[in-house]
Amino acid sequence: MKMQKGVTYEDVLLVPRYSTITSRKHVTLDQQLDANIKLKAPLISSPMDTVTEVEMAVAMCNAGGLGIIHRYNSLMEQAELAFHCRERGVKNIAAAIGVTGDYLIRAEALVNIGKANILCLDVAHGHHILMETALKTLKDKFGDSVHLMAGNVATLEGFNDLADWGADSIRCGIGGGSICTTRIQTGHGVPGLATIFECAKSDRNAKIIADGGIKNSGDIVKALAAGADFVMLGSALSGTTESPGQAFVGPSGGLRKEYRGMASPDAQKKWRGRVVSCEGVSADVPYKGPVDEVLTELARGIRSGLSYSGATTIQELQHKALWVEQSAASIIESSDHVRLVR
Repeated sequence: MKMQKGVTYEDVLLVPRYSTITSRKHVTLDQQLDANIKLKAPLISSPMDTVTEVEMAVAMCNAGGLGIIHRYNSLMEQAELAFHCRERGVKNIAAAIGVTGDYLIRAEALVNIGKANILCLDVAHGHHILMETALKTLKDKFGDSVHLMAGNVATLEGFNDLADWGADSIRCGIGGGSICTTRIQTGHGVPGLATIFECAKSDRNAKIIADGGIKNSGDIVKALAAGADFVMLGSALSGTTESPGQAFVGPSGGLRKEYRGMASPDAQKKWRGRVVSCEGVSADVPYKGPVDEVLTELARGIRSGLSYSGATTIQELQHKALWVEQSAASIIESSDHVRLVR
C-alpha cells in the first residue's frame, strides 16, 4: 500500500519573492464565485448556529465577503432570516440546506420567500449518493439561476464528482475544524492544505473553498496560494458581536461567547432532540468585539501575504507561490516564542 504524505498549514511556509508592490492598496482580493457573483474578499462565514445569522451575513457583505445562514431552525424561520438579510441590503443571499428530508421544499422557500441566490448543501461527508441525488435534483429545478455550493470533500475524486453532479463551488476539507472531532471519532480525514493541493488538480470549473483548520491570515494566504478560491471561517469569527448568542462573564471574569460544532452533543440535542453521532464539541471563546475589526485585520494580513510573493491578485499568487517544508524547530521559530531572561 502506498502511503500519501499529507501536509497542513503549519507544515509549510511560502518563500518570499521579488516584489515591486509599494503599497497594500495595489493588491486586490476580488474573486468571482461564478459568472454573476463577484466578491471583494475571498472570505465566507460558516453556516453554524454560533457563527452566521443576519448580523454576521450583513457584516460579511459589508466587508466584501459572504455569510451563509445556518439551517438549524424551521424552514420558515430560515427563510425569514434570509429575507431580513435582503431587507438589510445584502446583495447575495446564501443559506444552507441538507440533502435529506425537507431539503427541496426548504430550497424552494429560501429562493422564493427568502430571495436566496446561493444554496449551500451542508453535509459533513459530501462524496455520497445522497449528495449526488440532491445536487442533480436542485440543478434540474433551478438551473443556473441559483448558485449551488456543496461539500465537504477531501479528495480530487470527490471534488470532480460533486462538480459533475452540478456543484458550482465546493467546500474542501474534512475534520480540520477547531471544534470538529471527525478524525478522532472516525479515523477519516485529510490534512487541510493537502486537500487543497489535491482538489486544485481538477480541470472542472467549480470553485474551491478551503474549509477547516484556518487559524489566521497566514493560513488564508497559504490556502489561496495552494489553489483555493475562497476560505470558509468559523472559529476566526466566533465570539464576535455579530455571532449569534449572548456574551456572558466567564469564570475568570472576562466576557465570552459560545462556539460549538454542529455535530456536538449540545447542538444535536437542541436541533434534533437527541444525539445521533458525536463528531464535534462545544466551547466558550473570548469575546472579540465587532467582527469588522477581525475582518479588517485578516484582509490586511492577506494583502501583505500576497505582496511578499510579489502578487497583486490571488491568481498571480497561485502562479508565483514557492513552498518550503518546515522542521519541528522551524514551526516553533515561526510562532510567538519570546523568552524572558532575567
